[in-house]
Amino acid sequence: MYHQISRNKRNSVIVIVAFLAVWLAAGLIIGALANGQGGAVAGAIVLGLLGVAAALYAYYFGSATVLAAMGAQEADPHQYQQLYNIVQALSIGDGLPPPKVYVINDQSPNAFATGRDPNHAAVTVTSGLLLMMNREELEGVLAHEMSHIKNFDVRLLLVVTTMIGMAALIASVFWQSVGRMRLRGQGAIVVLAIGLVFTIIAFLVGPLMQLALSRQRESLADVSGVELTRNPTGLISALQKIAHNDTPPERFNHAVAAMMIDNPEEHHGSFFSRLFDTHPPIAERIAALQRIASVQQT
Repeated sequence: MYHQISRNKRNSVIVIVAFLAVWLAAGLIIGALANGQGGAVAGAIVLGLLGVAAALYAYYFGSATVLAAMGAQEADPHQYQQLYNIVQALSIGDGLPPPKVYVINDQSPNAFATGRDPNHAAVTVTSGLLLMMNREELEGVLAHEMSHIKNFDVRLLLVVTTMIGMAALIASVFWQSVGRMRLRGQGAIVVLAIGLVFTIIAFLVGPLMQLALSRQRESLADVSGVELTRNPTGLISALQKIAHNDTPPERFNHAVAAMMIDNPEEHHGSFFSRLFDTHPPIAERIAALQRIASVQQT
């Protein structure tokens, strides 16, 4: 477990450096198209600084951005007393500071954790999950999310998710601006290059980073959560219920999907599309937990 935590901390640095390298390369390309070799250096400097700003924003403000994008509201301890009780009990069992607790008013059952470290973390559940799960199942889901916090998965995915979102926003602004601009020649080429580069970052480079980071982390969180509760039945039953849900949250965000306990849009994809899924097939996750349960019973 400590090896995994160290690896996730190291991977956070690697991902940030790799992302900055991509932004530097984008600056070189855009600058070169705009003004030759001198423009390439200037473009690399500008986008390099922008990339550093994006990384710092992701680290310090990414969690708040994700929660706001999903419409999460901090849970009232009196209204959600059972939710708070479970989170506090799991925090004590895991030796972690209690994270903040948020609820999304949405009927789709789902949950995710976010934050840069255990001292600045939050767990979020949908109202649909609370309605669907009994206490044992809710404990299994929350133990899974607490494991992400303990393993520093949340920092890793938070940085990637926020940077992907920023790149997608920049790409969207440029593509929307193209229709209103009357650019010709070199100016049009530069604008199109900016939009194309950030589109590639947002929809190809970023998702590939998520793919590389997400699958193993989900399986590890399943096992870690079961180690915490000593009860695989709760998470097994919760995942079986979640597996029947094919409707994503109303404010579903593809960048945030990798952070959730399940991505309902991945349930019925083709073999080719599954190669790019951020989560292992939910049936495989359930089967792995059932094997753990059978070993405990022997």
